[in-house]
Amino acid sequence: MGSSGPISGIISARDAGLVACQRCGQVHPRDTAYCTRCEGRLRSRDAESLQKVWAWLIAGMIAYVPANLYPMLLTSTLIERSESTIIGGVVELIEYGSFGIAFIVFFASVMIPIGKFVAIAYLAISVQRHSLSNQHERHRAYEVVEFIGRWSMIDVFVVAILSALVQLDTIATVNPGIAAVSFALSVIFTMLSAQAFDSRLIWDTDRTQHE
Repeated sequence: MGSSGPISGIISARDAGLVACQRCGQVHPRDTAYCTRCEGRLRSRDAESLQKVWAWLIAGMIAYVPANLYPMLLTSTLIERSESTIIGGVVELIEYGSFGIAFIVFFASVMIPIGKFVAIAYLAISVQRHSLSNQHERHRAYEVVEFIGRWSMIDVFVVAILSALVQLDTIATVNPGIAAVSFALSVIFTMLSAQAFDSRLIWDTDRTQHE
């Protein structure tokens, strides 16, 4: 069997001289600069994709450090003032017997962000190394990372709701801590990192290996 073309006779849009708009999906000849439907810029591949992925990912990881070190929630009552970090809040929920809520907070605030860091780094490294293994799995991993990104904001939503509802003047108040801002920035940076990743690069390695 020959190896002079795309594997299994599959022809990509790039091989056919076509490019699809990333906004609306309209297909154009490869040399077209802007989409005729939505006027978005057309690019067969984002040559700067990996640089942007690493830049946003590192920024997200840096912002995630103070998000765990500083208090997420500041609670003041008539007799005391308490500060809760993410892990500290999970421990308190467990002590109060709220195991389900503790698991949700831990999963959304710790496991998901760390999992996204690892997954995005793995995708970027695999593309840089021109890996041919697990291409379908890597593409699914990318889709999962992009889908769950927005749900990482659950901690910020909880803090915002509590801050809005628990404002009883001198009796009790709940305010967001500096960690809330850091956590929100970390989530935003990680989402931008995932969006900057051009998933078509996963398949380009397979194409070049069979040319």
